[in-house]
Amino acid sequence: MGGFVSLSAIDIALWLTAVAVLSALLTAGALLYSRRRLIDLPGQRRSHSLPTPRGGGIGLCIAGVAGFIAMSALISDVTLPTRLIVAIALIALVGWIDDHRPLPISARLIPQFIAMLLFLWPFVAQSIAQYTDANIETSSFVQNILLLILFIGLGIWSINLHNFMDGIDGILAAQAIFVLSVLGWLCGHDQRNPHGMEIGLFAAATLGFLPFNFPRARIFMGDVGSGTLGLLIFVAAMWQFASPYSANLSAIVVGSAFITDATCTLVSRMIRGRRWYAPHREHLYQWMTRTGLTHARVADCYAAWNLFVVLPIIDLLNVPAVRIDRTASWIVAIALYIVATVVWICGKRWCLYKVKFSRTSRTDHANA
Repeated sequence: MGGFVSLSAIDIALWLTAVAVLSALLTAGALLYSRRRLIDLPGQRRSHSLPTPRGGGIGLCIAGVAGFIAMSALISDVTLPTRLIVAIALIALVGWIDDHRPLPISARLIPQFIAMLLFLWPFVAQSIAQYTDANIETSSFVQNILLLILFIGLGIWSINLHNFMDGIDGILAAQAIFVLSVLGWLCGHDQRNPHGMEIGLFAAATLGFLPFNFPRARIFMGDVGSGTLGLLIFVAAMWQFASPYSANLSAIVVGSAFITDATCTLVSRMIRGRRWYAPHREHLYQWMTRTGLTHARVADCYAAWNLFVVLPIIDLLNVPAVRIDRTASWIVAIALYIVATVVWICGKRWCLYKVKFSRTSRTDHANA
């Protein structure tokens, strides 16, 4: 796809605006539907206190795919990535069904696995060709298989990670806009990597959804939106990782806020012998809301990490005048995650103290 190269700045702005507006209109339609059919009720494992429609992510899914298809039809040098469209449709469909009637884990994981195979099909085909080629060394084939397993696992983890992190107003939509925008810019700013515009279309589609979900949610994204965004962020990360024109580790750095929270929470639950796959309210952002912070304030905290920690590191990794070598990049990325983990631990301890102090104060007040 060379569409980004062939479009002027005005054309790009018009395309992105059109997709954002379409997403907003479709989300408004989804809101009318969901008010009658898909109401998310408050509960022990929920962070909201009022019944709220869900499934609004269907609008951004349709708008993003429609933008893809329209661009391929109207611009001659834009090719439609059919495999990706089918993968997106599969994840969105499973999420839409799950929003209406909760599906068992297997009914979600199998389509996710298939979607990963579709997106990674060139890599799968290469591995099959190596298996049938007697001249290929066994070590090379094994290495490819291990990489394929790793990529599939990371893709499935991304889909579920972003589903886990979609628990309060605006947090996932804002994070997805940030991650997709940065990765799209990294892929497209030098006009040599063709995927910048593709990523930008879905950032724009998510932007069209955001006003319905932040600062107070009129509709939730639902699994249809969170799962699809998880897939798209993984796809964008893979495209950026493969780009020779930007630092390979940029995607890992850009997603550090959500990756740290979801991974630390998962590891913490496993260490304590909890059912890690069961619904819960133990993510840091959920504990922060339990201290009394508003959803908007919590989302602002994650945005602050992105703006004041992530962006300077991205600048360090990618600006040619200060670009560091690969070994130093790994050191920077590892150091970032060490700091992020420390912040997560300290934040969790602060939240536990605040919640415990609040309960103690209420008890003392009642006894008085």
